[in-house]
Amino acid sequence: MKVSLQPVLNDRHLDATQPSSQRQLAISVSAIPEASDRTVPLNLCLILDHSGSMNGRPLETVKQAAQQLIDQLSPGDRISVVVFDHKAKVLVANQVIDDPVGIKGKIAQLKAGGGTAIDEGMRLGIEELAKGKKDTVSQAFVLTDGENEHGDNQRCLKLAELATSYNLTLNSLGFGDHWNQDILEKIADAAGGSLSYIQHPGEAVEVFGRLFSRAQAVGLTNAYLQLFLEPQVRLADLKPIAQVAPDTVELPVQQEGTWCTVRLGDLMTDVPRVILANLYVGALPEGQHAIARVQVRYDDPMQGQEGLVSEMVPVEAAALSVFQPAVDAEVQHHILALAKYRQTQIAEAKLQQGDRVGAATMLQTAAKTALQMGDQGAATILQTSATRLQSGEELSEADRKKTRIVSKTILQA
Repeated sequence: MKVSLQPVLNDRHLDATQPSSQRQLAISVSAIPEASDRTVPLNLCLILDHSGSMNGRPLETVKQAAQQLIDQLSPGDRISVVVFDHKAKVLVANQVIDDPVGIKGKIAQLKAGGGTAIDEGMRLGIEELAKGKKDTVSQAFVLTDGENEHGDNQRCLKLAELATSYNLTLNSLGFGDHWNQDILEKIADAAGGSLSYIQHPGEAVEVFGRLFSRAQAVGLTNAYLQLFLEPQVRLADLKPIAQVAPDTVELPVQQEGTWCTVRLGDLMTDVPRVILANLYVGALPEGQHAIARVQVRYDDPMQGQEGLVSEMVPVEAAALSVFQPAVDAEVQHHILALAKYRQTQIAEAKLQQGDRVGAATMLQTAAKTALQMGDQGAATILQTSATRLQSGEELSEADRKKTRIVSKTILQA
């Protein structure tokens, strides 16, 4: 596997007469399979809520989704299953998938009961996943339908950070309408995974399948983007770097001198991760200039190699004494995706503060942004929520969760 690394400025032209210019740098990163590459073995852990509220069809559909996922595993793949109510236990210890019938049988026997302790499930799940992480793509699916009333949400976040340090990816799945969207989003964001919403039990199989396909598409792991800025270039002070595809995530930056590093996690072969960096470029004389360089550090689990480094790719801009813009439409689309997310965040904050008018206004703004980028599904959901607030209605839990999901990604058709 190799790395595809493509940096593009939203406008590669700079005004040579200005003391400073703001530019957005979109960096697309993905794995490129070579002819000799085989599929990387998967190491999956299902961390499943079987508390009392999952009784009946919810748990039955989750068991069905888990069993279908077992059927899709290939020889050499690994699986473990951890279940939790107000405590947690290992239902299937980490193992190579050589007895799928026996594993599905254990899942089939699962009964609902008890409370909810997500962090206990995460702790055991991370332990099981870590046992099989060598030379694999290691991902967990953390599914819950409720609040963490028997656990500690801060411990969940610390465990997500621990998973990242072990090169493990956690995907969080909210089932129904009563899970904590803030905590599940933070778990997924911190551990390089995605947040999914299973509103109705019948959607469980589809959502599990979509996450499984994403895991199968991973070719490289533990990737870090390294951005070197020339002396006249600096990052914006506030939230300078975010991922905008396939999901929108604010990314923490480690900066040492002119080097900036952000963790990307797993790299897929079919869907690039797109990172947006907000730069300020100081005055430059007329002519062509390299303003930054980018590279990726990563692991190749198929080859058993760690700490590989891609080629350094320059980012160039042209300073013009008579400025003519050269706007890149695709980067503009990424800028709108980030704006949609941040506008929705502001709306949610205003709603929490009791400012319903301000929340509705920001949701309308986010809906217009979604329309600009051609995201009709998000525009409809965001505008519907705005209209309900304007008419004096309360947003339901489903409304709030759909609003959060469409702010982060484009809904699957």
